[in-house]
Amino acid sequence: MNIYVGNLSYRMDDKALEEVFSKFGEVKSAKVIMDRETGRSKGFGFIEMVDSSAGSEAIEALNGNECEGRTLRVNEARPREERPRRQF
Repeated sequence: MNIYVGNLSYRMDDKALEEVFSKFGEVKSAKVIMDRETGRSKGFGFIEMVDSSAGSEAIEALNGNECEGRTLRVNEARPREERPRRQF
């Protein structure tokens, strides 16, 4: 199950994000999205859980809860929309 996590602390990295979700089950991958220009976190990331029921449990438990002073937005990730590439 793929999970979107928004409103993350800018100090949070992949490892810290994985630790938050590992309490609910096995984490396949954890990725905090970084800005290519500055190298800083964009404040959101994605988690891939091995077990869907563990993923659902994590969403229920963490959505709306506070982590490092910020209220998390956690839900099932939607497939990425195809956007036309920008022409320069």
